[in-house]
Amino acid sequence: MKVIQNFSLAELALPTKMLFTGYLLAIGVGLIAAGAQIMLTHGMADGKPGLSVDDIVYSYHGNHDGPNASKLESKLFGSMKDNAPPEVRMTLLKWADAGAPASDWDSKIKPLVVEYCGPCHANMPSIPNITEKSVMDQMTKRDEGATITTLTRVSHIHLFGVSFIFFFVGWIFTYASGFSPVAKSILIVTPFAFLIIDVASWWLTKMNPNFAWLVIVGGFGYSAASTVMIFTSLYQMWLMPKPAGRHKTEPATE
Repeated sequence: MKVIQNFSLAELALPTKMLFTGYLLAIGVGLIAAGAQIMLTHGMADGKPGLSVDDIVYSYHGNHDGPNASKLESKLFGSMKDNAPPEVRMTLLKWADAGAPASDWDSKIKPLVVEYCGPCHANMPSIPNITEKSVMDQMTKRDEGATITTLTRVSHIHLFGVSFIFFFVGWIFTYASGFSPVAKSILIVTPFAFLIIDVASWWLTKMNPNFAWLVIVGGFGYSAASTVMIFTSLYQMWLMPKPAGRHKTEPATE
């Protein structure tokens, strides 16, 4: 049976256009902010600006060799480098290299950690509270990358939350015109497919660093497909002429 679309984005009433536009603009800004956050965290895992395969390996598989072989050292040389002055970082690194002796914790190390790391680590439940000695002890061990617990937590949050974003972006895009049903369907399902690839690649990279490139592919894939749908929807709502001989209608509610 042939499917007939009774209205297009250009024909939507003004309130509906404003609703869709507000959502798409907010999501677009959110995607940009997410990209910036990735560059400032994972993108500095190797101590160099810009996202690389090494950044992905260090973040998920860990840095098992070289001078930054502990999680603490990797962070102080990488994404957390700008959060403490050089003399503080060197004090923490020397303490870790000495085996993280408990005798220096209360008098020398903890005050520095509380001052420079505590504002985030002691108040944000999503990151380790390294102001506690037991947690810091884990940070001074060899860097094994993301833990299974962390991957499980982040995976289910990412899948649930981002899927809702793609659902509504895709739903708005279903009203776009000028695409064949097959092309439109492929664009709509692409972000979901790459989202699954992205999350699966975290686990694969944890087990084998050779899968690190797949993390970049997954993130780029769903970002590109979402960008096409967002810009197409905005263009057709506000810039594309309405079809001649058609009346403006609202989507059916039944």
